[in-house]
Amino acid sequence: MTKILHIEHPEDTILTGDTSFLQSIKGKQHLSMKIDGAPAIVWGINPATGKFFVGTKSVFNKVKIKINETHADIDTNHEGKVATILHDCLDWLPRTNGIFQGDFIGVGGSDEYTPNTITYKFDTVIRENIIIAPHTFYTAESDLRDAIARPLDFVITDTPYCKFVKSDAYIYSGWYDRLGEEFELSPVVNMIEELMQTVEFVTDKEAAQIKKNVNRSIREGYALTNDDFLGNESLMHLYGLMIVLKDDLKAQCRQLDGPEAYLNGERISGEGYVMHNEFGTFKLVNRRSFSVANFNNPKYATV
Repeated sequence: MTKILHIEHPEDTILTGDTSFLQSIKGKQHLSMKIDGAPAIVWGINPATGKFFVGTKSVFNKVKIKINETHADIDTNHEGKVATILHDCLDWLPRTNGIFQGDFIGVGGSDEYTPNTITYKFDTVIRENIIIAPHTFYTAESDLRDAIARPLDFVITDTPYCKFVKSDAYIYSGWYDRLGEEFELSPVVNMIEELMQTVEFVTDKEAAQIKKNVNRSIREGYALTNDDFLGNESLMHLYGLMIVLKDDLKAQCRQLDGPEAYLNGERISGEGYVMHNEFGTFKLVNRRSFSVANFNNPKYATV
């Protein structure tokens, strides 16, 4: 495993012929809610110095590394809102062994938070100083740049100063509530595996361009065309089937606990889910609803 800095959408992995998602759904998975927080916070013990640190994903940079072991480090490496958040994290995160990554939700004093695009409502007012949604655990022998990651599958205990939000989930194997039909993934899996025999897959460079085209179509609200897939019509059809498979699987996912989630004032099940096993880590997100809201979030508007 490597650093989990960007978890892939299942449909994106198929562009190069990667079958890891198809393999993963046939085995046992670890499932958790995907929390829409910001920014990503990394903290723990720096293996190079033995000291506690906080930072953003820039702690893993190969060149301009930004590891903060003191408040002075934060002032040197960061500015604005991110610096303020990191100062709070350095003050209030517990000094635990290991290295963790999570999304920042906010500071205590309210029962409602919109750290990014989704609004989260808690049962009670949060009394802790900071709120973090942890999701990844790292091990590293001597250098953060060599850290090995795995999804967080154990509980981090709250402290009087820090509340950890970790919403577990499971895959429901019963019946569709609305249609009264049994969940069945094998037909679409069979169609995908059959179509894969005739598809000409693309290179990593070409896949990166197709991903950009897909994101643009979501952001601008137009339907994908053959041109977006570089003229590869069969790959476009395969991509669509992977979305169907992902959506069918997402419909089986159930949240066990955690805050209520709202998007534009409407109650939703959340941003989505993160699924992990020995074949990889994938995010199950409805990109046409959540991602377009994320793209259009004024926090990320360019001027």
